[in-house]
Amino acid sequence: MSLTCFDVRYEDGVAYLRLNRPERKNSLIPSFWAELRTLVEEIDREARARVIVISSTGRHFCAGLDLGVFDGGMFRASGGGDEPGRKRAVLYQGIRLLQETFTALERARVPVIAAIQGGCVGAGLGMVSACDLRYATRDAFFLVQETNIGITAEVGQLQRLPKVMPEGVAREMAYRGMRLPAARAESVGFVNAVFDDHEALLTGVSEIAREIAAKSPLAVWGSKHSLNHARDHAVDDGLDLVALWQAGMYHPDDCLESLSAQREQRAPAFEDLRPAP
Repeated sequence: MSLTCFDVRYEDGVAYLRLNRPERKNSLIPSFWAELRTLVEEIDREARARVIVISSTGRHFCAGLDLGVFDGGMFRASGGGDEPGRKRAVLYQGIRLLQETFTALERARVPVIAAIQGGCVGAGLGMVSACDLRYATRDAFFLVQETNIGITAEVGQLQRLPKVMPEGVAREMAYRGMRLPAARAESVGFVNAVFDDHEALLTGVSEIAREIAAKSPLAVWGSKHSLNHARDHAVDDGLDLVALWQAGMYHPDDCLESLSAQREQRAPAFEDLRPAP
């Protein structure tokens, strides 16, 4: 796959996806959406890695949606007349396609970690909101920019932010279009930790990703699946799900390997997930 928006490398069970358009503040152009979704779905389907890290280049993580996504005709209906209902239905379908790109981060069997420096704006905030873990530099900030330009955020910010920070903070960001600095983002639980600079951020996130990759990938997948389900369902529904998971997916090999490794003072060795059908 020829990539326009990403550099990709694999190391120690981790897939590193790096946004590589710093001259444009890593704004999200039309090709971004297909590239990210394809990369994540292929990594997941083919079990290429146990963790995905999304990072960026330059001063800012992401300036948000490039308006060329809409101005360039990406979602204009081909053929036919000017009947407004049909024309707007195409736009609806197009927005749903954009949303599916970030939903792919949640659906992946492996954890997705975002490493954020500088500004994380608009659709970039939608992207990191769909990640499992978020780490940032001290100069990072988060912004629902759409409010400031007279539109409603549409790629998951308003739906996911109240799930990963207090609802009042999410509403304040959406209504005021204000910056949320990294320090406050950490204090409200949106960011897991803050690093002094970009280099320290990437080093720290790589260590965390490798630590996760060393765990049983089946146990990590089960944890992600259960946590995502618990977010959207009642407690008893979640308990039933994890009981079914254990009844169907649990096998003693990984547990025995963990215990043996502890006794022998060595790193455990776990089998990768199988490619998905």
